[in-house]
Amino acid sequence: MEIKWTPWRGQYIKSSSQPDEGCVLCNVYQANNDVEQLVLYRGTHAFVMLNLYPYNPGHLMVVPYEHTADFAALYPDTASEVISLSQRCTAVLQVEMNPHGFNLGMNLGRVSGAGVDQHLHMHIVPRWNGDTNFMPLIGGVKLIPEAIDDTYAVLRPHFDAGR
Repeated sequence: MEIKWTPWRGQYIKSSSQPDEGCVLCNVYQANNDVEQLVLYRGTHAFVMLNLYPYNPGHLMVVPYEHTADFAALYPDTASEVISLSQRCTAVLQVEMNPHGFNLGMNLGRVSGAGVDQHLHMHIVPRWNGDTNFMPLIGGVKLIPEAIDDTYAVLRPHFDAGR
């Protein structure tokens, strides 16, 4: 078995076993430290952040401020902003990272794969031809070829322009 050193995953595992300190996504927007929390943009009803544990470089999340897991009950203005910010995210990622495609979606409920199942959020994952290879399938390892701080530095100016 090949072992890959991923210290950032240790932080995630340890935080998962800590006593409940509230909603991780609510804590992000309440922290008011955008760089540390990887927040790229704050809208009226939702914010955009980098996923700390990305599937690919540039993996963003659009998160409503409203703490809810019920997509059907999301306020219309909030739902509208989540979608419009998702559109903006794909446009920014297209310009800056030139992906070949995107996965967009929400995992509603633990059984659907939601790691944070009490606060819905939209995932925007840029995809490139060949970004899935034998490593995840055979080795159970996904390699991310870019540091998250570098991704943040490249994307942040695009969101600053629209504030």
